[in-house]
Amino acid sequence: MEEKYVNHLGRRHQIARLLWVICWGLFAVWLPRSLGSGWKRLLLKLFGAKISKKAVVYSTAKVYYPANLIMDDYACLASGVDCYNVAPIHIGRFATVSQGAFLCTASHDISSAGHKLITAPVKICDQAWVGAKAYVGMGVTVGEGAVVGATASVYKDVEPWTVVGGNPAKFIKKRVIKDA
Repeated sequence: MEEKYVNHLGRRHQIARLLWVICWGLFAVWLPRSLGSGWKRLLLKLFGAKISKKAVVYSTAKVYYPANLIMDDYACLASGVDCYNVAPIHIGRFATVSQGAFLCTASHDISSAGHKLITAPVKICDQAWVGAKAYVGMGVTVGEGAVVGATASVYKDVEPWTVVGGNPAKFIKKRVIKDA
């Protein structure tokens, strides 16, 4: 028997998403880079985001569902970041997600005939850095102070204070902060 795909998120979710996309497109995406940070934070908060007044979201960052976004002090979503937060995404203090990175909290069950939606949260811990065009998959925690190298693909948790890179991402070295 053939299983039919069902959208479990519901009509209310779809309407909220539609309104969000319209509002971000009309009132934020055209702003130059990080200009108007307070205004963008307000828009995100109006749609349910829990975002510090010290966080930065660049205008061309895409947030799928603001109610599933948590950003702590000095957290940053840079230009072109795709924050596909069907499930929660938490970006910690002083954490940066660089240009063009993709944070992905959802996929489909490949063993389900109807490709059932599956989700798991993503957490980018304090002082972590996700490099340009990196991919962070569902259920992943990037540990405190960890660095995900540019274009890396991360499918498993990244240990604190380590540097990973490649596809799939592998340990490169420990991260050590040196005073100038």
